[in-house]
Amino acid sequence: MGAKGFAVDLNKPLVFQVGHLGDAYEEWVHQPIISNKGPRFFESDVLELFTKTVWWVIPTVWLPVAAYFVSMSARAGLSGYDLASLVGLGLLLWTFMEYTLHRFLFHMRTQSYWANTAHYLLHGCHHKHPMDSLRLVFPPVATAILSIPVYNLVKLISTPTTTPALFGGVLMGYVIYDCTHYYLHHGQPAKGMTQKLKKYHLNHHYRMQNKGFGITSSLWDVVFGTRPSSLVAEKKR
Repeated sequence: MGAKGFAVDLNKPLVFQVGHLGDAYEEWVHQPIISNKGPRFFESDVLELFTKTVWWVIPTVWLPVAAYFVSMSARAGLSGYDLASLVGLGLLLWTFMEYTLHRFLFHMRTQSYWANTAHYLLHGCHHKHPMDSLRLVFPPVATAILSIPVYNLVKLISTPTTTPALFGGVLMGYVIYDCTHYYLHHGQPAKGMTQKLKKYHLNHHYRMQNKGFGITSSLWDVVFGTRPSSLVAEKKR
C-alpha cells in the first residue's frame, strides 16, 4: 500500500504507476521481487522494446568505440606506453565514476511523481526486479546520451591529444562494469575474486542497500567509508 492508499498493480505497466507512491516509493522499490521474468514497463510496444537490452550488446557496441578513441590519440603521435597509461588512468577514473553515480544518483531519495518515475527507470527497477536479465545493462541510447557530459568532463582534465585515449579507457571501464554486473547476478562463480564480488554485490541488494556501492571494486567504498561493516569484520576473522 502506498501514499494515500495507492497500490502498484504488478499486472499492469509499472513506469507511470510508481510516481504515485510518493514518499512510500523508497520502501517499495527496495522490497525485491525475485523472478527471472521482468515486469512490463510501458503500454506501448515500441517504448517497451527500447527498455530491453541483452548483455552482449554492450561489448559489441562500445569496445569498437573505445578502440576508435584510443586510436585517435595514437594517430596524434602518443607512444604505446603513453596510450597504455592513459587507458589505465581511464579505467581508474571509471571506478570512481561508477561509485559516485551509484551512490549519489542511483540511490538518491525521491518522492515527487516525476522524480520517482525517473529513478525507477534509471535504477529503481533493478532493485525491484534484480534478476530481470533484459534490464540489467544500460541501453546503448541511454549510454550515448550520458557519455556526452562524461566526455566533456574528461576534456577538462586532459589535453586535446590525451583526451581520446583517456575517454577510451573510461569506456572500457564501463564495458567491464556492465558485463561484470550482469555476471554477478546471473553467473555462478564457485571461488576466487568473482565469487567475492558476487557476495559483495548481493549484500548490497538484499541486506545493506546504503553500503557497498562498488561493483567492479570495493576500493572507493573503503576510501569513503561505505564498505559494509559486517564484511569488514568477516575479513578480520
